Formats: sequence, structure tokens, C-alpha cells
Amino acid sequence: MRIALFPGTFDPITLGHTDVINRSLPLFDKLIIGIGINSNKQPMFSPEQRIEWIRQLYSNEPKLEVHSYEGLTVDYCSVINATFILRGIRNIGDYEYEKSIADMNRSLNPSVDTIFLACSPLYSSYSSTIVRDVIRNHGNYSIFLPDTISF
Repeated sequence: MRIALFPGTFDPITLGHTDVINRSLPLFDKLIIGIGINSNKQPMFSPEQRIEWIRQLYSNEPKLEVHSYEGLTVDYCSVINATFILRGIRNIGDYEYEKSIADMNRSLNPSVDTIFLACSPLYSSYSSTIVRDVIRNHGNYSIFLPDTISF
């Protein structure tokens, strides 16, 4: 069974994230969205809220699960039997950063491969960091988020 983990903070989940998720679903038997808990980051939304949003978005998709986890992503892959890590790439800067992490993960667990999926050009400038700034400053965030997410 081809199980992939798509790790991230998803704080909040954006149309860029859903673009990668939707296009990756045919590639795997199971896709697990892993909301990483990082003590160095102060999220805007609770893990429970982020999980709920993703569960609502994909309530009709039996191949998708969402969980939160702590620790090394590659270690969590062992817990959920994932042999792939899915990463969305927006630009060359993302690639360089993600390639370093992929190399480290491969060194830690050679049985886990990282799959890079380029984001559709329409969403290549979307990031949760920028969307959070729009939300904090009362801008029109709805153009960056799935329709089911509102505050």
C-alpha cells in the first residue's frame, strides 16, 4: 500500500495546500495530512481547529486522513507506515529548503522517499504566513482559502 504523509502546519490550510492535496490523491492509496506541532512556532489556530477544517474539506474522500504529531516527521512516517513524504514546491527557494530536509530524512530512514509536487502557477505565491498577515490586518483572506473556512 502506498501511504504518503503530507506534513505541515496548515495554519490555515490554503488553496495552495488543497491544490497539492487534490492533485496527489490519485498517486497514493492513502494520504495522511500531518499537522506538525512545532514548539518554536506560535500558531494562529489550534491543531483541533485545523484538523476540523481539513476533515470538513475532505469528508467525502476515504483515502485521506488528518492527524497531528510531534517530533521528527520521518519518525512519524514509521508510526503510520508511510513510505513517502509529500511536499509542495512553490519556487526554487522552496526546492532548496525542502531538498535539504529530504536529504536529512533519507539519511535517517532510507525507506522513506520525498515526493515533490510543484504547485499550480495560480497558487505559487500563497503561503499560510502571508494569509495569517492578511487575516490579522482584516484583509480579504477568502480569496486564499477554501470556501468552507471562515472566521
